[in-house]
Amino acid sequence: MIKVENLHKEFQVHRKAAGLKASLKSLFSRDTVTKIAVDHVSFQVVEGEILGLVGANGAGKTTIIKMLAGIIHPSAGSVQVLGHDPWQRHNDFRRRIALIMGQKAQLWWDLPAADCFLLLREIYQVPIKEHEEMLNSLLDILDVRAELGIQIRRLSLGERMKMELIAALLHKPQVVFLDEPTIGLDLAAQRAIRDFILHYRQEVRPAMILTSHYMEDIERLCKRIIIMRDGGFIFDGPLHEVVSRFASHKIMTIRLKAEQFADQGLGSIPVEVLARSSEDMRLRVAEKDVAAVTQHLLCGSGVSDLSVEDEDVASVIEQMFAEKR
Repeated sequence: MIKVENLHKEFQVHRKAAGLKASLKSLFSRDTVTKIAVDHVSFQVVEGEILGLVGANGAGKTTIIKMLAGIIHPSAGSVQVLGHDPWQRHNDFRRRIALIMGQKAQLWWDLPAADCFLLLREIYQVPIKEHEEMLNSLLDILDVRAELGIQIRRLSLGERMKMELIAALLHKPQVVFLDEPTIGLDLAAQRAIRDFILHYRQEVRPAMILTSHYMEDIERLCKRIIIMRDGGFIFDGPLHEVVSRFASHKIMTIRLKAEQFADQGLGSIPVEVLARSSEDMRLRVAEKDVAAVTQHLLCGSGVSDLSVEDEDVASVIEQMFAEKR
């Protein structure tokens, strides 16, 4: 459904002038630099798949989504979404996609949600019966029927985000772009929206691309992720492979018999103490040192139990962000 080949996007950015004299000079002759936002990337997304785009701020995630939705034009490369070139913005293409941006409201703030939904039915030319069936289903799943008559600007952030989701999905799009849909929401609202997205994927089976800074969103919704850094891809594959391929450390949990053991240390073996109490310790140990640390601990008399586990995927991805190319 979505096919991207050698996609590239760069911007001309004005360099900020320092000082009054330089600022006046820049009115007539500006110094510009080229900023590469997306660096020749290729990927595909098929029907029923939720692809997670992960990266630090400025990695290029939102730029990719905007190009796929036809909002901005790429500098090079080709994109096919449902057989269309997105930036041509054909009506048939726009009727079959949805773009949900957690940081930008799309509904009319002075109208109640019910009126917004009626207006969208006319825009997308959805048959009345089909519209009512879909609307009732979405209202029940997200439990916001009581808020239908309230102006959008009077709703809480979580309620407003739920209305944004309903508005975007009323016409049953075949491709859905979710750009940080849970940003700023409380835990209950985040959980409700994740459950809703999974339910919608199961019922309608669209191709979906999700960006989020919350790893729980990615772990709950996406089996495949792309990790971005500086506009390029550093990983494209199953989420469960991230730890096995990129984790360089293990987490060791030690149950102590005596408090004084915590003060003995581990000699010359480098470890990072993540947590420590009179009863246990959690250590972050380089994978190559796990055997030596285990042997050292078990040879002592102060350990009653020991376990070794992988780092969590969020920590591994955070380390990948921090590494230089």
